[in-house]
Amino acid sequence: MAQTTKLVDTLKRALKMHGLSYADVAKQLGLSHASVKRLFSEYKFSLDRLECVCQMMDMEISDLVMKMNTESSMLLAELSSEQEHEIVADSTLLLVTVCVLNRWTIVHLMDNFHLNEQQCIRHLAVLDRLKLIELLPDNHIKLRVSSNFKWRENGPIQQFFQQKLAADFFNTRFTGQQEKLIVINGMLSPEAMAIFHRKVVHLAREFETLNSEDSSLPLDRRSGTTAVLAMRSWKYGLFDNLRK
Repeated sequence: MAQTTKLVDTLKRALKMHGLSYADVAKQLGLSHASVKRLFSEYKFSLDRLECVCQMMDMEISDLVMKMNTESSMLLAELSSEQEHEIVADSTLLLVTVCVLNRWTIVHLMDNFHLNEQQCIRHLAVLDRLKLIELLPDNHIKLRVSSNFKWRENGPIQQFFQQKLAADFFNTRFTGQQEKLIVINGMLSPEAMAIFHRKVVHLAREFETLNSEDSSLPLDRRSGTTAVLAMRSWKYGLFDNLRK
C-alpha cells in the first residue's frame, strides 16, 4: 500500500508539472470529475487506468516508477531527533517551519507575524541547512519533503505539541462552524481495531490530499486547520480504584 501511495502521489505531481488537471484526466478516462478525485484520494488505480493517464504525458508506467524512486531518494521523510530539538528550541523557528510546510511564502510570514525580511531569511536559512527546504533566489521557497513526511513518533516536536498545545486545542466547545468533536466508545476486537486504524490512516491521507490541492489558493481563502485523530485501548483512570 505504501508503494501505491507514493506512486499515485508521484502521478499527481507529474500531472501538475504538465499542466494537466483532474478534469483532463476525467476526459481521458471517460469518468466524472468526482470519480477521478475519488481514485486519487483512495489511491485505487488499475494498471490500465494508470497506463492511460501516463500516456497523457507521453510516459510509461516504468517512467513513473523511476521518477518516484528518484524523488524518494532526494526528499526528506523525517528529521533526526537532534534536528527536531533544534527546531523546537526556538519557538519562532518552529512557527516558521509549520507555516512553510503549509506552503506559506516569506511575504505571508511578514504579513501575518511580527517578522521582518531579515528575520525570515535567517530562519529559512536554518530550514535550508536542515534540507527541509531549498531557499531560492528572490526568497522563493521550494519544499524538499516527501509526501509522507511526518514528525518523529514521540519525538521532540510531537512531544511539544502534546505537552504545550493539547490543553489550548481542547479549550473550546467545538460548536463553531468549522469545528467538530466526535467521541465514540465501544468494545472492539483486535481485528476490528486494526480495520479502524487503517481507516483513520486513510482519512489522514485524504486530509493531506486536500491540503495539497488547496495549496495553490490565495492565503485568504485558507485557514489554519488542525485535526486530531486518536485511537487507543484505554481505561478511564477515574475508576482505577474500582478495578481488580
